[in-house]
Amino acid sequence: MGSEGYLPLFETKEAKGRAFYRVFTASIFVGICLIWCYRVKFVPEDEGGRWVWLGLFAAEVWFGFYWVVTQAPRWNPIHRRTFKHNLSKRHEGELPGVDIFVCTADPEMEPPAMVISTVLSVMAYDYPPQKLSVYLSDDAGSELTYYALLEASQFAKHWIPFCKKFNIQPRSPAAYFASQSSEHQDKEFVFIQKLYKNMESRINTAVKLGRIPEETRSNSEGFSQWESYISRRDHDTLLQIVIDGRDPKATDVEGSVLPTLVYLAREKRPQYFHNFKAGAMNALLRVSSQISNGQIILNVDCDMYSNNSDAIRDALCFLMDEEKGHEIAYVQFPQKFDNVTKNEIYASSLRIISEVEFPGLDGFGGPLYVGTGCFHRRDVLCGKKYNKGYRNDWNSKNYRNSEDNVNELEEKSKHLASCSYEENTQWGKEMGLRYGCPVEDVITGLSIQSQGWKSVYCNPEREAFLGVAPTTLIQMLVQHKRWSEGDLQILLSRYSPVRCARGKINLGLRMGYCNYCLWAVNSLATLYYSIIPSLYLLRSVPLFPQGSSPWLIPFTYVIFAKYAASLVEFLLAGGTILGWWNEQRIWLYKRTSSYFFAFVDTVLKTLGLSDSSFVITAKATDQEVSQRYEKEMMEFGTSSPLFTIIATISLVNLLCFLGMVKKAVKSGNGLVMAFQTMALQVLLCGILVLINWPLYQGLFFRTDKGKMPISLTIKSFILALTTCISFSFLL
Repeated sequence: MGSEGYLPLFETKEAKGRAFYRVFTASIFVGICLIWCYRVKFVPEDEGGRWVWLGLFAAEVWFGFYWVVTQAPRWNPIHRRTFKHNLSKRHEGELPGVDIFVCTADPEMEPPAMVISTVLSVMAYDYPPQKLSVYLSDDAGSELTYYALLEASQFAKHWIPFCKKFNIQPRSPAAYFASQSSEHQDKEFVFIQKLYKNMESRINTAVKLGRIPEETRSNSEGFSQWESYISRRDHDTLLQIVIDGRDPKATDVEGSVLPTLVYLAREKRPQYFHNFKAGAMNALLRVSSQISNGQIILNVDCDMYSNNSDAIRDALCFLMDEEKGHEIAYVQFPQKFDNVTKNEIYASSLRIISEVEFPGLDGFGGPLYVGTGCFHRRDVLCGKKYNKGYRNDWNSKNYRNSEDNVNELEEKSKHLASCSYEENTQWGKEMGLRYGCPVEDVITGLSIQSQGWKSVYCNPEREAFLGVAPTTLIQMLVQHKRWSEGDLQILLSRYSPVRCARGKINLGLRMGYCNYCLWAVNSLATLYYSIIPSLYLLRSVPLFPQGSSPWLIPFTYVIFAKYAASLVEFLLAGGTILGWWNEQRIWLYKRTSSYFFAFVDTVLKTLGLSDSSFVITAKATDQEVSQRYEKEMMEFGTSSPLFTIIATISLVNLLCFLGMVKKAVKSGNGLVMAFQTMALQVLLCGILVLINWPLYQGLFFRTDKGKMPISLTIKSFILALTTCISFSFLL
């Protein structure tokens, strides 16, 4: 790679076994085509049966089409490795400034103690502190979050040198001390741990009481900004440079320079739409350009702490590479989580996305931007178009040498975060994060790639970032409703990978985007397939080939091959067999609830009958809920339309299966006949019953607070029973 004597900053290798996998997928596709042929060849003559048959055919055509789409990321996977020692040799003296954005929006859903632990982890990177600036965006404008940041700024004077002296990992104090035993530790460890526990206690006490200690309030001028504060949706810009990296007195306990630390709550007014996280990020982009103007921007969610102190250098190996770096707009690290149980009860690890699909997308021009753990070029994020002659000047100066004092700099920057600043500008359209979609991150990455830029997926051996995965079923379902709704809106928008990105990005990458954009549409075929065959099983009407028919072979092969490949894929990605089984259950629940409601809401929004909303996933969890989560007990505990639909469908399948068994037992050799004539229907219904066992436990057998509410159990049972009775006797 490159000219003689050139030492690359990274290498790219193709994944092994690609040829075998392509032959294997071709064989599955042949099987899918034979299934379609069967449906076309054996259409029933009676009108009622014909429509049901055609519905199954439509569902199977959709499943086949979507399966082809999902193969794109698996067709061309690559893996990358960085050479940080080469980066240090060539660029140590010209490392760019890095601005780190941490975003929070609700001190109740996202506890301040957790937020500042993330802030402290990114302040402690192994990177020149004079080139590092950390910005906390608080979209709630909470005094409590600002108070927590003040406490963190004092603790950082001890924490950062401690991290670098002992080279500890991770550098989130909460995560680090949780992983360490206090026994047999030296005095310095005990001292730092005590400092942290005291700080955490003060923050939690303030949050619990809902007020700041008077002594702290009187000693800090920053709190005076809250005198004009009305509510989290109505306040002035709140901006405070907590640590000024230009100040020679801003040092840690060992005399080393501290990174710049800034608190920002952008202006909010009821008459202005604030564009959720995208609006907060764009305000940070503008304010940071005035204060530090780092050429590289890292953004992380407030729960996604840094787990690898070399992550910045890993990213720079791509962005600063002399041969390929000028093509790369952003470097995306995987979303990983430190609270996922062994068998992933809610399939929250995103294991297949991070270990299988994103390496495949990287082979077609780069992964999606997922809104956290991503390093951007500032100029690209601010709208710079790609051209082949582009080369970045890493020696360009930033605003750190500005002669403005802190107060002047704060006042000069505040208007950049005002509500009216973006009026009649390209912000949210061609500059910054794009507006108008619940998944502002994905649509922004797609827009950047459509301009000719590439992205890179970096998945180092030590996870770069670790966050908090949903710990209840409702959290997970609501999160996926927002994601799938936003992805479907992208498909229908001017950024659609089907229409608008044609000719601009690789076909494989466009298919990769469609893999996610079509999540919501999947709900229709899945609902049909998980209800209709079971209902017809209750009436002993076969909808699949009989056991003696050769047409059973393609059905059997496709089912076995697809799920065997899925299991092997999951195990090779580091999962467990039970984890894979849990993922199949969650796949069913998401498609029949989250994705269905996302589809309906998107249709209503398109018709002008509904508005988009942004739902924050809670990061704080009740202790009893946490205990059940650790025991891998599925958490219900609340009424929701999402629960109603999955409970009703599961009960329909249970009643149909029991009804079939009852009929078969009554007729003597009925079970044998049922398996001979309706083997696949019996198998499908039986698996749906088996996979729903945790749901049946929550409906009927559990007594803890995590069980399904009695009212929802009764409602779902009545709906399911009515459906079965109506189908059996009225149709």
